[in-house]
Amino acid sequence: MKQRYFLPEGSILDVNPTLRSRRYGLGIWDFAILAWCQSSKFPFLTSGFLMLAIFFSPLGARAADITQQLHRPLNNSSLRQSRDQADSLLRIGEQQNISGYSEKTIDSCLQALEIYHALGDYKAQGTTYDLLAKAYIQLNRFQDGEDALRRRLAIARDTKDFQSQIFALNNISTVLLQKGEYTPAAKTVEEALTIAKNVENLAGEGLSLSNLGLVNARLGNYNKAIKLYENALSFRRQVADLLGETNTLNNLGDAYLATGNYPDTIGTYGAALRIAKTTGDRTNYLRAIDGLVAAHSSVGRYERAFDLLEQRLALSRDLQNLREEFSTFMTYGQLYEQLNNYLTARNFYERALILARTLEDSKNEVFLVDKLTKLPKR
Repeated sequence: MKQRYFLPEGSILDVNPTLRSRRYGLGIWDFAILAWCQSSKFPFLTSGFLMLAIFFSPLGARAADITQQLHRPLNNSSLRQSRDQADSLLRIGEQQNISGYSEKTIDSCLQALEIYHALGDYKAQGTTYDLLAKAYIQLNRFQDGEDALRRRLAIARDTKDFQSQIFALNNISTVLLQKGEYTPAAKTVEEALTIAKNVENLAGEGLSLSNLGLVNARLGNYNKAIKLYENALSFRRQVADLLGETNTLNNLGDAYLATGNYPDTIGTYGAALRIAKTTGDRTNYLRAIDGLVAAHSSVGRYERAFDLLEQRLALSRDLQNLREEFSTFMTYGQLYEQLNNYLTARNFYERALILARTLEDSKNEVFLVDKLTKLPKR
């Protein structure tokens, strides 16, 4: 069975994203869960019924406290629910996540987990915890995300599933990294690397080395990070892991960008972009575009940066992903603001504000209202 893992590595779970991190407000994560999402090739919503189910199904679970929710007593009705219902909820959650509805994803996952717990299906619980963690992390609810991942890790240990242990530890490491807990993050990914070496899991070694490079990059050790990424690339190429290779190339591009090495930055992101385009890896395609936008704008090549942003916006709409569309509008606004074109910047920030409200993203809504208030009128 193909292992499911995060990757914003994407990785978080490789999540997502690039050195647009501090510049554009979106982090560069090497998370294993996003890689799993890419393995599904981003399925689209293919029927009106599924769309109706996503937006109008009664999602009764609330995500205030993961421990209380996942272990509350099950009523008779829940016990009678079928595996098909749980699987359907999980599929709906996946589609909600693709469309950027993280809160709805959480509700769907929590309902599915109730049924899987009642059925004693550990494999399905693990898959659901992965998606649940990804949704929490997208909402910057890192502690909830970490809790879900540690439950996923416990299942992998109980079932002696070493491969899942490797990926869960990598995911936990990237969450710790996002929380600024660098020492625990390093120890966690080193544990994953040790397991991978012991069981001769080359894919796990590549993933762990890439994430260890990410830890060093966050610590400012860019030269060491570059060496780790290059080592990771050799493992990922050995196992023909194109997704992992693309993600590591994006991470390597981030490191080059941080050191001001623009020729290697552009070349590396360009290589990631080409592979992602060939494989249909839309997450890393977006990451590569973000890296290239940052690199080109840093050296004053705004025309090329705007061309790339136009591609990004088209892909975001093709995916029907409002959150990625929101991110694109934010980047447009920031670039035009850098160029002192405040009128156009305001236009894009206003469009981003509309999407923030649609996504019920109160944090970004408050930020944008403040931004628009302070932005010069002309």
